[in-house]
Amino acid sequence: MTAFAVRPGSSRQLAGTGTLLRFALRRDRLMVPVWIAVNALMVLSMPGTLEGLYGTPAERADLVRQMETNSSLRAMVGPVFGDSLGALTAWRVGVYAGALAAVMSLLVVVRHTRDEEESGRQELVASGMVGRRASLTAALLAAAVANAGLALLLTAGLAGQGTAGALALGLGIAGVGMVFATLAAVVAQLTESARLARGLTAAVLGAAFVLRAAGDSATDDGSSVLTWLSPLGWLENLRPYADERWWVLALPGAAALLQGAVAYALAGRRDIGMSFLPTRPGPASGRLDSAGALAWRLQRGGVLGWSIGFFLAGAVYGGMTEGAADLVGDNENARRIIERMGGQAGLTDAFLASMIGMLGLVAALYIVASVLRLHGEETSGRAEPVLANAVGRLRWAAGHLVIAFGGSALIMLLAGLGFAAGYGRQAGPILAACLVQLPAVWVIGGVAVLLHGVMPRGAAAAWAVAGAVLLIGWVGPALDVPQAVLDVSPFGHLPKLPGGSMEWGPVGVLTGLAVVLVAAGLAGLRGRDLST
Repeated sequence: MTAFAVRPGSSRQLAGTGTLLRFALRRDRLMVPVWIAVNALMVLSMPGTLEGLYGTPAERADLVRQMETNSSLRAMVGPVFGDSLGALTAWRVGVYAGALAAVMSLLVVVRHTRDEEESGRQELVASGMVGRRASLTAALLAAAVANAGLALLLTAGLAGQGTAGALALGLGIAGVGMVFATLAAVVAQLTESARLARGLTAAVLGAAFVLRAAGDSATDDGSSVLTWLSPLGWLENLRPYADERWWVLALPGAAALLQGAVAYALAGRRDIGMSFLPTRPGPASGRLDSAGALAWRLQRGGVLGWSIGFFLAGAVYGGMTEGAADLVGDNENARRIIERMGGQAGLTDAFLASMIGMLGLVAALYIVASVLRLHGEETSGRAEPVLANAVGRLRWAAGHLVIAFGGSALIMLLAGLGFAAGYGRQAGPILAACLVQLPAVWVIGGVAVLLHGVMPRGAAAAWAVAGAVLLIGWVGPALDVPQAVLDVSPFGHLPKLPGGSMEWGPVGVLTGLAVVLVAAGLAGLRGRDLST
């Protein structure tokens, strides 16, 4: 921890860290456990699922041989280094668990640093007996506590597959989380906006995933330079359950220490609320002459990023459709899981439907983030000057909601175009399958609107709802949970397209439910006081 050392007498700069840490953990008592639970359940459920799919050593060995020649699947999940259940678990979900830990970590750090400054609360806190770097330290410690809890849970849950491999996987995932926690701390010092800090850090995570995917598609042993340039590549090259390379843990450790030191140095050289990167001034008239134009300016970067990501994801999944069908082959258990996710049509259509459904679940995260921009504008005090003019609350909210609900339609449309481009056929049915996900996505968005309008202090619970839906859709079919559990999610009622028959009844009911939720949320917003 020498990189975090401060000058003699600088302990005063950490005064109040313990109190701020307890406050941060209290604020995150809902969000962080949900993230940990989703991540842990995804990982811990995988050994049982894989045992059901590939129950014999011969079947697992055959899977490894097929992965060595399937570059598209390696780009998606990485290379496999062993045929034990532990090694296959690390291969199947390790990269995604690391990415989820990274997202959790960057959200925690930005929330307790730049978000606090942007809302004005940090200035109030700093007026008391609080050190200059106490808030940053508390934010990083909160992220460390979250990642340590995740690592402990994974290690304990996978110990039955091998203690050394379980510890390596848990530490590797936590290491990736801390790399992006400290990166978020650096970006939070550079930017003046919490939204921009989250967006830039998430963009680096996306670049890390692309680098790893490109490297893994080129080699079958993780040796590509591109793979080694990515923190997610470090995780797979740690090789849990396959002759662990413990020295690889030094890479995320060194990166976290270096970035943490940079964040500490920057934090001591700026005033509260200021940033090192200047904010570009916007136009005083013209494009910002309405509440909708202002909402578009605030959210256009996010819409662009999600649009590019969904198109590329669709292209990747579309390109691997034929390879995935070959991989499943005659494995009836794997075929059953895909058909449960994507319907009882042919295997190719079922695989397409399951992948499109997964992107629909991710689109629910977009709509929650976009809707809750209303909450951020309100709690930061920026909404009050807008509403003090000739702009009603409904008109102000409508600008953001059009982008949230319309943006979800846009990204699913682009995902469909990506699928069609990657697969090279069935453009019409694929586009229809992507668009039919929207009623369920809008229901989740409606829940976010309702929470913000009726009980703004609990608006963050919309993330818990989206996380629960993601967990049900992702893990439920593999665990063979009862259909009643799958039906808790609005996505469980959608027709399985392409390949299945179009059912307008559930689509209409879900759309109507979304309208009711949005209307109730707007009614609550109109009748309550603004948050302070």
